[in-house]
Amino acid sequence: MITKWPAPAKLNLFLYITGRRPDGYHDLQTLFQLLEYGDTLTIEHNRSGDLQLLTPLPDVTEDQNLIMRAAKILRDQAKLRGTLPDKAGAIFQLEKRLPIGGGLGGGSSNAATALVALNYLWGARFTTAQLAALGLQLGSDIPFFIYGSSALAEGVGELLTPIALNEKWYLVVYPGISISTDQVFKDPLLTRNTPYRYMKDLLLNRFMNDCECVVRNIFHEVEWLISVLNPYTLPRLTGTGSCVFAEFYTESAARSILEKLPTEFQGFVARGLNISPLYHILREYRSQ
Repeated sequence: MITKWPAPAKLNLFLYITGRRPDGYHDLQTLFQLLEYGDTLTIEHNRSGDLQLLTPLPDVTEDQNLIMRAAKILRDQAKLRGTLPDKAGAIFQLEKRLPIGGGLGGGSSNAATALVALNYLWGARFTTAQLAALGLQLGSDIPFFIYGSSALAEGVGELLTPIALNEKWYLVVYPGISISTDQVFKDPLLTRNTPYRYMKDLLLNRFMNDCECVVRNIFHEVEWLISVLNPYTLPRLTGTGSCVFAEFYTESAARSILEKLPTEFQGFVARGLNISPLYHILREYRSQ
């Protein structure tokens, strides 16, 4: 059986670094917004006992690929629980639209989609919370995509409070470079002492990203992109970059700015979502 599953993008509408832990990880507060745009993961599940990815990513080995890592961790844990069908296997194909290192959560979303989809296809019977715990072993953004709703994230990103946002339209522009999250978080100039605030205060104040100054200082392509967008709108960095976004009340307003951009920049317009399209598809498959 061949099934198709969405792996949506996310935006960080704000991102504040409130501290650094002894283990090197950072405490943060961020507002995750899902988008009606992303990658598509095709899965053919079978009884071969093997896992195969037909569309490897450049410079990413199979052991590093988050789809394969997610599939393996789910298979191993389901075996331990005795909930895995005999010789459960799968073949994956990824239609990649989200740029690597763009701050849109593509790899994390791919992993989350693999976990949710295989849990259904294999009948592994993990709860959403259990899937999120497995996902957290692979990346701090993955639980957000597994729960599948816009949320305030705290801790290292795993403490989630769902929040209904106005489903605005977003222009997202990619300057053609990949940025390593690790590089940004290790930068000595990164702000790490933004005061912790409660949700009401966070939502009432202007949204900012503590990583933006560091990224703009290191990566001149991002600085240039923001300067190009500034005359038309209020651009912000998502996550640790490199993508820059701006929000609008209408699709046409967002597209009018996209049409003005130089051809050197890649961009798209997408609607914000409060609920992940992954769960709309899951409900459709369950109803068949």
